[in-house]
Amino acid sequence: MTGVVLVTGAATPGVALAARRIAEAGDARVVAVDTTLPTDDLGSVKFVRADIRTPVISKVLAVEDVDTVVHMDLAPMRSRGGGSATKEINVIGTMQVLAACQRSDTVQRVVLASSAAVYGASPRDPAVFTESATARGGTKSGFAKDIVEVEGYTRGFARRRPDVTVTTLRMAQWLSPHFPTVLGMYFSNPVLPVPMGFDARLQLLHPQDALEVVAMAALSDRPGTFNVAGDGILMLTQAARIMGKPTIPLPPLGFGSVLRRMVHYMGSDVSPGVHRLLTYGRVLDTTALHEIFGYSPRHTTRETFEWYAETARPGLLHSWGITG
Repeated sequence: MTGVVLVTGAATPGVALAARRIAEAGDARVVAVDTTLPTDDLGSVKFVRADIRTPVISKVLAVEDVDTVVHMDLAPMRSRGGGSATKEINVIGTMQVLAACQRSDTVQRVVLASSAAVYGASPRDPAVFTESATARGGTKSGFAKDIVEVEGYTRGFARRRPDVTVTTLRMAQWLSPHFPTVLGMYFSNPVLPVPMGFDARLQLLHPQDALEVVAMAALSDRPGTFNVAGDGILMLTQAARIMGKPTIPLPPLGFGSVLRRMVHYMGSDVSPGVHRLLTYGRVLDTTALHEIFGYSPRHTTRETFEWYAETARPGLLHSWGITG
């Protein structure tokens, strides 16, 4: 395929890697946008400083003659501006990007790098979420609420522009030792607070698999909504043992606020709403990814976590020979 692919959110390390992967995987020209210059090497990718919250994104599409838009500028938290800035970029930014795509005469494909957070996390969840399932709790605030809104706007765009191929990738939690992730920030603490009486089932996504799926969706038509995650699950207590880190059981009531204070005291941070994931867990059915999209992840959930744990700081229990 020849053409021009625009990727949003290039200042985020994982997004910068995705832009490079798209450029390396095909013969398309790749343009990456963000408000700040990426610290990661973009290789042959062209960087354009642009704020997706403004109509200037329409000019970028026109000037660069873009035919594919990969929207990855979605995050549970931002380093600057706090929660209001996060919601503004996630929701208002998405609205502006889709509005620009709707007005464009050249855009033929839109890829949304969404999140499994759209399913929320609650005690009423099914054992496994399929793409047709809806959230049963935990989407009334924070990043989960943003993602629900973002996907709603994307579905509206697809109805208004049926001539454009729309792919929505509902990705499980990324985990990497090379750049910060939601769960990575949690597991980086010397002691792990856990909700008393719960043992969440976690499902992870290796960055290499995430980048491959994004590149495939960007370079060929794969319409539809797809869960993207590594095979298998890992219990929260198993993950703690693999890391060799002790846990501190906390009462479920108020676990979120206590978790934030404890993690902050230990010199780290935690994404708002992650306490629900650590309490109830979340597992995705990836049948459609395998059979319809045409990709089988190379790394299982456990392999991804063990890869992360190998390069992380050894936990206290490692010195005692207590690991899982």
